[in-house]
Amino acid sequence: MTLRKTALAASACLAALAVSPAAAQDTPVAFTGATIHTMGGDSGTGTIEDGTLVIHRGMIVAVGGADTEVPAGAEMRDASGLVIMPGIVDTHSHIGQVSGADSSAAIQPDVRALDAINVRDSSIMRARSGGVTTANIMPGSGHLMGGQTFYMHLVEGNSIESMAWRDGDGDIMGGMKMANGTNPIRENPAFPSTRARSAAMVRSHFIAAQEYCGGERSPVDIGMEAMCEILDGDRLVHFHTHRSDDIMTALRLREEFGFEMLIQHGIESYIVAEEIAAADVPVSAILVDSPGGKLEARNANLETAATLERAGVFVSLHSDDNIIDSRLMFRHAGIAVRGGMSRDGALRALTINGAVQLGLEDRVGSLEEGKMADFLILDGDPLSVYTDLHETWVMGELLFDRDNPEDLLHATGGHGAGNPQMNTHVLEREADMLENGQ
Repeated sequence: MTLRKTALAASACLAALAVSPAAAQDTPVAFTGATIHTMGGDSGTGTIEDGTLVIHRGMIVAVGGADTEVPAGAEMRDASGLVIMPGIVDTHSHIGQVSGADSSAAIQPDVRALDAINVRDSSIMRARSGGVTTANIMPGSGHLMGGQTFYMHLVEGNSIESMAWRDGDGDIMGGMKMANGTNPIRENPAFPSTRARSAAMVRSHFIAAQEYCGGERSPVDIGMEAMCEILDGDRLVHFHTHRSDDIMTALRLREEFGFEMLIQHGIESYIVAEEIAAADVPVSAILVDSPGGKLEARNANLETAATLERAGVFVSLHSDDNIIDSRLMFRHAGIAVRGGMSRDGALRALTINGAVQLGLEDRVGSLEEGKMADFLILDGDPLSVYTDLHETWVMGELLFDRDNPEDLLHATGGHGAGNPQMNTHVLEREADMLENGQ
């Protein structure tokens, strides 16, 4: 049977899978007969054929084969012919109309992305329609330090606080955006005009932070407090860097000041893959197959993720939405495989690897008992162009359903999709009225 025929046959099973969010919370729900990519274990996808996934009150209570025990009274859903896998963890995104630092200074660690995210922006729903359930929302890269990032759980929330990942102390989680290369270079006297000056300004700020953090901390400086979190290892640096020489500068700064770092983009990381591996620094990679617009991306290579994997670098894949649309993350993983990355490695780069990089691996990224019920239902091979994502579940709630016309609009484009302030069904109704001369 061809992949396309398999997808069409599987789609017939989806009508039986509709479960209201309330039911998923109040009553255990068991999905049976599916191919389940758990992403569990140290390597491989942990694929279970004829698998069973049981969720209750937002959590995974069981996952295994056909003989998995299902709680009494659970709602049974036949998922035969379908594929279930963890939600995508996007390690670099700009959804939600996020903004960051301004032109007043090149280094602004006090700026917080969470203060500039619109939770009602349709890009969040668009990301869900592509399977994203967790995202690292980043300010821009036009600054040496553009502000604090925000780890978003794509639950249905009415405030930014309700969508925040929190640590064990209840504090909102996020990293710090840094950048080098051409992005922060400009004529503004508050900014560097050369690469050498860029590194010098960063060094000076870290030295000042070391003095502040080791002293009285009075008066309190909220920017320096964030720097202390970096120096203490409590806030990860997400370092936007493209060219191989800029990557080496980032590694040098990390070695000098001892901060934890995730290389973001790393377009030329394949050139210095061995050096990155030796430094034991992970990479959040992007593979662009049409890299126009920036000279630093001219050496983009579709084999980058594969080269990093072979070198032993821990790799995730990200969207940088909207550089790559959040709806195209499975295509992104397919490109990585085309470039030589292992199939299992590419699927893990979409899921558990990103969770590890954000410090969320004990809660999401794989389908294991005790983790949150963030998962996707597809009608075929995740890396096939013939496969459609049909459902996205976040904490046991069905938040994207391809059978819902309004949800489908977010997934496929269509009139009104992407409008940040108006419900798409309102726009459709208005379009129908205009078409009918009303």
